[in-house]
Amino acid sequence: MRKAALHNLGCKVNAYETEAMTQLLMQAGYEIVPFHEMADVYIVNTCTVTNIADRKSRQMLHKARKQNPDAIVVAAGCYAQTSIGKVMEDLSVDLVLGNNKKNEIVTILEQYLEHRAKKDYVIDVNHTDEYENLEISTVTGHTRAHLKIQDGCNSFCSYCIIPYARGRIRSRKLESIVQEVQRLAANGFLEIVLTGINLSCYRDEQYRLIDVIERIDQIKGIERIRLGSLDPEVVTEEFAQRLSKVKKICPHFHLSMQSGCDKTLKAMNRHYTSAQFYEICQRLRAYFPEAALTTDVIVGFPQETEEDFHQTEEFVKKVQFAELHVFKYSKRDGTAAAKMTGQVDENVKAERSAALIQIGNLLKETYRNRQIGHTVKVLFEEEISLGDKKYFVGHTRDYIRVAVESPENIAGKIIGVRLMKNMDKEIMLATL
Repeated sequence: MRKAALHNLGCKVNAYETEAMTQLLMQAGYEIVPFHEMADVYIVNTCTVTNIADRKSRQMLHKARKQNPDAIVVAAGCYAQTSIGKVMEDLSVDLVLGNNKKNEIVTILEQYLEHRAKKDYVIDVNHTDEYENLEISTVTGHTRAHLKIQDGCNSFCSYCIIPYARGRIRSRKLESIVQEVQRLAANGFLEIVLTGINLSCYRDEQYRLIDVIERIDQIKGIERIRLGSLDPEVVTEEFAQRLSKVKKICPHFHLSMQSGCDKTLKAMNRHYTSAQFYEICQRLRAYFPEAALTTDVIVGFPQETEEDFHQTEEFVKKVQFAELHVFKYSKRDGTAAAKMTGQVDENVKAERSAALIQIGNLLKETYRNRQIGHTVKVLFEEEISLGDKKYFVGHTRDYIRVAVESPENIAGKIIGVRLMKNMDKEIMLATL
């Protein structure tokens, strides 16, 4: 029996695709082993979102070759897609597998074993409307399942390489989504997390994202539906109103913002103003008063002044996010922003990042403190040790991580608990 080891870099979509490749290999008779062990095949599902991600992708490919010089090393995913020339020249790599080809991993490996010829399997994803069908029926070691329903992006934000790596918008057929959710429900999964490269742009004939959500809401066995990152433009009045009637929806909405400064948003090629973004947040809160709104913010974008950054600081306080994900702008070769004048000094980026993280920590603490004393339902996932005690941990519907002591195994169950206090920045303590 051949052994295969897989390593994932990057986003939740990549993680889903790595899981799907793992299951295809298992079905073909491969034994799956940890990446640090000896294997006959190493597959690195690469990321290219920043220059640093490219470097990490190369490092993992080289690590695989060192571990077993005789193994087949496969570079898959976004870095392989956008840097095919570099990857083909890399002596550590035997096969290059672009996006829209991961579902053929077993056949491609068989062909390589027959001919032992280095080859790339990379199509022009910018000129295809074919959605790559990858499916999972279980998820290793988890109680929630991420479900990829969309690929590609047409936005071309000035800092982002992803449209070139993932191509134009393509969506999965609604019936295919329903069938996979039914399989996952049959295997005991209680929560589905819908993901995509640009989830908000889901399109399947007359169906849109809200139609997918409403259809999953009807599937027996699924107790929770959680959404990945949303573009604010998708949150129309109709979308919010229909979403409020979905019984299983988790009131945790991650809205992709990037900046609270209109000048910077325009330079980023984002298609909304801070005022429009605020209106969307208020729209969601009208239907979900206690919703956890979280967001991404990039600091140190080219030409961002102190005043521009101050506008972002004040805006996140005004919105009262439940959590901020703060990123220092990282120049990505091949994007419009990389060529812009007024690149911000790295020390300034670090200062702004630290300042915004501090604000984010205060906002997070404020949101969580409001939940103390409330009885909430938690989907428990695993048992962990904290200090000298053991706790079962899981997440509330609004994605607060909760720990509770329990004499019996409650992993995989949804149980009501009373929130008592913050244990640290990441976990709240509760009692049964």
